[in-house]
Amino acid sequence: MTQYPIEFTGILRFPKPPKDKKGRHYPTVIRHFQLWIFGARSPIIRAMNVILIHPREWGQNTTTGQLVLRDERYRHIREVIKPEPGDQLRVGLLGGLLGNARVEAIDNHSISLQIQLDSAPPAPLPVTLLLALPRPKVLRRTLQACVTLGVKNIYLINSFRVEKSYWQTPFLEQGPLQETLLQGLEQARDTVLPQVHLRKRFKPFVEDELPVLLQGKLGWIAHPTADAQPCPSGLVDPCLLAVGPEGGFIPYEVEKLVENGFQTIGLGPRILKVETAVPALLGKLFV
Repeated sequence: MTQYPIEFTGILRFPKPPKDKKGRHYPTVIRHFQLWIFGARSPIIRAMNVILIHPREWGQNTTTGQLVLRDERYRHIREVIKPEPGDQLRVGLLGGLLGNARVEAIDNHSISLQIQLDSAPPAPLPVTLLLALPRPKVLRRTLQACVTLGVKNIYLINSFRVEKSYWQTPFLEQGPLQETLLQGLEQARDTVLPQVHLRKRFKPFVEDELPVLLQGKLGWIAHPTADAQPCPSGLVDPCLLAVGPEGGFIPYEVEKLVENGFQTIGLGPRILKVETAVPALLGKLFV
């Protein structure tokens, strides 16, 4: 998993700090700017609560074995965890079991691990999320929260209030999207990637696919209207949860969902952003 530190090329032009009435510079302004430059130049180090192993590098149908790492996972282990030979690390086979790895040897180039896989990943939430595509930065945060909480089936759908440009974001390409999902797994100590489906046309999706997805399940629309019922809690049966864009679904979209059997629910009088509403809804419904 590649990390990309931010680098500057060319000439850096520092802005002139503002002056007070006597022509003196405010010293704190340039100090804050220098701190921002330092932070931007620093590599981004993310937390790994589990070291994920890819099936292609495991290459054997077994729960024990040895593995040598030389990539970003090795650098994270060496620079952040800083283990000694004999220490135990938490590992997981992508799509498979969790377990522990004993550090056999570590040097300036690689780390050798003796791995034992022996436990199942956390149980998924029994929900299919229908999420109106948010703006790219919000999308990344929301997807990571969903993966961390255990959502395994996500439909990114269109809506009248979804900007067309959102569908052109590089975050929806396979590489960046998988990187975002993997970060959620690392945070949650999970190994099972969710399935993410892109549906750029609302009406065909609601009319052709949604009735099949909803068979035998409850459907909820998070829509803060006066007649919305309070969000239920303690659910254990499979369900669908539809969350609209900033500003919510338009009346036509709500009607189409209700025609399929969805019920509107709310979290009270406060209007929440998508990245806040989705974890709040999932927590209320299941956790």
